[in-house]
Amino acid sequence: MLMKSQILNRLKLPDSPGVYFFKDSKNRTLYIGRATSIKNRVKSYFAKDLIETRGPRIVDMVTKSRTITFEKSDSVLEAIILEANLIKKFQPKYNVDEKDDKSWNYVAITDEEWPRLIMIRGRNLQKKTEVYNFKKIFGPYPAGGLLRDALKIIRRIFPYLDEKSFDPKHRAFYASIGLAPGLGLPRQEYIRIIRHLTLFLEGKKKILIKDLQREMMSHAKHHEFELAEKSKRIMYALEHIGDIALIKNENVNSYGGSLSGYRIEAYDVAHLSGQNVVGVMTVVVDGEAAKSEYRKFKISHERNDDAAALREILLRRFGHPEWPHPSLIVVDGGQIQLNIAKQVLAELKTNIPVVALVKDDKHKARGIITDESLTKGDPTILAKYKRVIILANAEAHRFAISYHKNLRKRSFLK
Repeated sequence: MLMKSQILNRLKLPDSPGVYFFKDSKNRTLYIGRATSIKNRVKSYFAKDLIETRGPRIVDMVTKSRTITFEKSDSVLEAIILEANLIKKFQPKYNVDEKDDKSWNYVAITDEEWPRLIMIRGRNLQKKTEVYNFKKIFGPYPAGGLLRDALKIIRRIFPYLDEKSFDPKHRAFYASIGLAPGLGLPRQEYIRIIRHLTLFLEGKKKILIKDLQREMMSHAKHHEFELAEKSKRIMYALEHIGDIALIKNENVNSYGGSLSGYRIEAYDVAHLSGQNVVGVMTVVVDGEAAKSEYRKFKISHERNDDAAALREILLRRFGHPEWPHPSLIVVDGGQIQLNIAKQVLAELKTNIPVVALVKDDKHKARGIITDESLTKGDPTILAKYKRVIILANAEAHRFAISYHKNLRKRSFLK
């Protein structure tokens, strides 16, 4: 690499959240990334296993880069917002070309009497613009899962109406837990919340804080102490954003997939003689279960055909390009299940190694099978990841059985 890793020592990269920029010899921005720790993330681009963990495009980007700059943020939440605004502004080659537009995520605020905030996948953006008039569209946001977590935090600070809020029961429930405006809230007060929310999503936190300070002083001057206290609470929340969940899930949801962690996805099927057929996906990242990433699939057919069910699960799972891609796939079964998974991945032109966990009569793991393509580069890889492969499979089995039993119970009650 022309830009030697020794340069990193001169950059004085901070161990804090923010975004970083890889730039070429003409100071053009090639790539913008987001990190919980700018220092640790940028260092990872100079690791020996870069091509295995990031792929040839990122290696090409690093090779063409000559300088690295950064911009700190006060929180991971603000880094997510900053990243999206900067990608939209600069359109860096290695961000824009790396993902299909359909896999981006957007946040839109409707132009209605009572505006609503809606999260939209890129593939649905055009359809949504035909249904709604949007006052403002934010994005693109690269990581869908992380964006959903971010919106949960934002909604606690700025309670907003969502797409389902026209349902009185839905709105009443979210209002009762402080995530939507109460039914008695004056419209003018709600419009103020939306204005504040818009400033935050635009990355204008300083302007927002000044706006809140002015409001607080005005309310206090007019003896509106309850409203003044509300402005004060919002300012405090903005200065002390609790984004522990975002920090925890940062490696899981990183742009472009599992950039700094080894992500294993396990799949299993459960049914009773072909009835109430379900499938699940469980995720283990760096040896720990990432339960927020688990997914359930209600299988469309009702028959005793595990191979067909597995095929449907994989096709539906990879119909979500916004989900991070795994480093390894684990299926429950033998050679048949292994072949099905490899066949689906070949059809999708997705090159991800697959292993199958073979069980004994007591449903305990007795072996792991794969093909030589996985072990050729590293003969010890199965031994290295045996424990987490078994963990991911056990979690998939437990999750599938639990989902099946709940579905069967509901069917019985009906």
